[in-house]
Amino acid sequence: VEDPSHKLFVMEVGRDPSKGAPHRLPPTVIPVPAEAAQDFPVSMVVDAKDDVAFLLSKMGFVYMFDIHSGKTMFRTRITQETVFVTCAQSSTGAVFGITVRSGRVLRISLNGDNLVPYIVNTLRDNELAIKVAGRLGLPGAEHLYTQEFERLIGAGQVKEAAALVAGSGAALRTPQTIARFQQIPAQPGAPQPVFQYFSTLLENGKLNEQESIELAKPVLQQGRPQLMEKWLKDDKLHCSEALGDLIMPHDTAMALSVYLRSECHTKAIQCFVQRGEYDKIVPYSTSVGYSMDYSSMLSQLLFNNPQGALDLAKGLVSAEGGPLIDIQATAEAFLSSNRVQETTAFLLEALKDNKEEHAYLQTKLLEINLIGGAPQVADAIMQNGILTHYDRAHVGKLCERAGMWQRAAEHYTDINDIKRVFKNSHQMNPEFVVTYFGKLNREQSIALLKDMMSRGPSNMQVCVEVAKKYHEELGSEELVKVFENAKATEGLYYYLGAVVNFSEDPVVHFKYIQSACMLGQFKEAERVCRDSNIYNPDEVKAYLKNAKLPDPRPLIHVCDRFDFVDELTEYLYLNSLLQYVEVYVTKVSPTKTPQVVGKLFDLGANEDFTKRILMAVGTACPVEEMVEIAETRNRLRMLQPWLEARVATGSTEPGTHNALGKIYIQLNKDPKAFLTNNMFYEPKVLGPFCESLDPSLAFVAYKKGAGECDDELI
Repeated sequence: VEDPSHKLFVMEVGRDPSKGAPHRLPPTVIPVPAEAAQDFPVSMVVDAKDDVAFLLSKMGFVYMFDIHSGKTMFRTRITQETVFVTCAQSSTGAVFGITVRSGRVLRISLNGDNLVPYIVNTLRDNELAIKVAGRLGLPGAEHLYTQEFERLIGAGQVKEAAALVAGSGAALRTPQTIARFQQIPAQPGAPQPVFQYFSTLLENGKLNEQESIELAKPVLQQGRPQLMEKWLKDDKLHCSEALGDLIMPHDTAMALSVYLRSECHTKAIQCFVQRGEYDKIVPYSTSVGYSMDYSSMLSQLLFNNPQGALDLAKGLVSAEGGPLIDIQATAEAFLSSNRVQETTAFLLEALKDNKEEHAYLQTKLLEINLIGGAPQVADAIMQNGILTHYDRAHVGKLCERAGMWQRAAEHYTDINDIKRVFKNSHQMNPEFVVTYFGKLNREQSIALLKDMMSRGPSNMQVCVEVAKKYHEELGSEELVKVFENAKATEGLYYYLGAVVNFSEDPVVHFKYIQSACMLGQFKEAERVCRDSNIYNPDEVKAYLKNAKLPDPRPLIHVCDRFDFVDELTEYLYLNSLLQYVEVYVTKVSPTKTPQVVGKLFDLGANEDFTKRILMAVGTACPVEEMVEIAETRNRLRMLQPWLEARVATGSTEPGTHNALGKIYIQLNKDPKAFLTNNMFYEPKVLGPFCESLDPSLAFVAYKKGAGECDDELI
């Protein structure tokens, strides 16, 4: 019974206006059975998966509607009770409901195999059957599709026929259908029917394998690969090995994309090879779990494309889970083709983890470059320090043979090997040489220094730097011997000059003075002799005296500081260095003039010279000590000019006047007037002096004492 009061309303809500008008149908009458005229709906559930709506009524009827047309596809009563609650199962499109009295759980779902035959045979609605079968891909309408397709083709309605096939699901999507469209002649001004067909299919979804191949053929022939690229990007084509093969001659990148999507691993790898993308082969094979004979592929590439073979080999040896090839065998394969550069690059990649088990291969890597004419490569590898397990002695010999003296030295531990390499130390970086000694023990360092110094002055400067840096570790005594044995006075001087100011070793100070004198560096020798408190004065004095230097100032300072004045005076006098005697008493130690003059007296020096230095020293000379020394040697009279000069400067020292009085008394130079008039002499000194010479003069002197010398006077 079609009761106008029971209608189905279908309208799409919430649709984006930019995507077109919303889906909307006019109200459709619901066919309610006569016995259920008073029935009414209690729930409506939509199966979004198949675009089917299920309506359940109070009396237990279920209605199944096609949302696209609003037509009722099926109706039946499933229970005598009311289903009071329902819900949908989105994964299957089924509906679950619970009855009100007994609480039975009902499951309602679409029986796809029987739906289309039911619509055809019971509802006799071929149009609905075709649409539902096509949309849901259900069986049962094949003959209807075929009949309709033939009718449309016969009527020349190509576009409608294509739309029918597109909506038929898989029913008409066959090679035979493609052939039918290919056989239809094109109309003037219109596209070829087969292209109309494929265009309609593309608008409605994705082509199957055969359709994709048949479409690709004419498109590629026309030189329009950009269309293929767009369809692939939009996922409109079914990727297969055959499609990839078809595209390969035209565009390897597109073919590779097809092979990858269709999981044609062998063809994809061949494509990588053809494109020269060898580094991608291993990651791809690993990711898809594909295994192949890489050795044969490498062998082929090695002759045709060595760089490609290298890229592939590096990928194989660095694969996740461990190398996929034998490292040694692969390296030997590269070497057998005389590919040193590729072998090096491969081994660097293979050995980057620096494993002890690869010691032989590490040695081989360095060996092929050192022997093969690329020592700079080996040098760079060793400089980076990425390999540490190779045979160091063997590599050291190879470095030596290649003239890489520094690298060879780094690898040797035996002192004889080290000495041999250091014969070429003049070709080494001085900083390297100095630093290298820090790796040797004391005995090795001394032995190497001796050997280097024995080879002449070319090594002197760097040996000096070594001695300066490792002075404390090697010991000054041994270092001095090294330079002295090599007769390298200059080297010894520069070495000691760097440490003498901080050293407390008497040997260092003495040898520095000695080497400075030997090189004519008298000011340095003088400085140390004057300022140092470390050296042995007797040792230094003896050396300086024996050396007979043209500049005796170093000796002067030693003798002055350590009271060797008599020896100094004798040395200067006997070596005719009289000007330095005057220098000493006038500029160095005027207070020691009495000692100098006394020694000159003993040596029988010329009185004029003695008088001259006394006059030059002047008042700076201690008078009492000078007078005492002159008196003991009966040379007091010689002091007369010096004493008179002191008096003339206003000296009131009793010692000066006592000495001058004695001279006047001895010379009988109006002594009475001196004793009477001089206010500064000491009566107790001159009185006794006069007693033995002239008692009357003694009386005058004692009388001058104003009572202090009464006992002596009486």
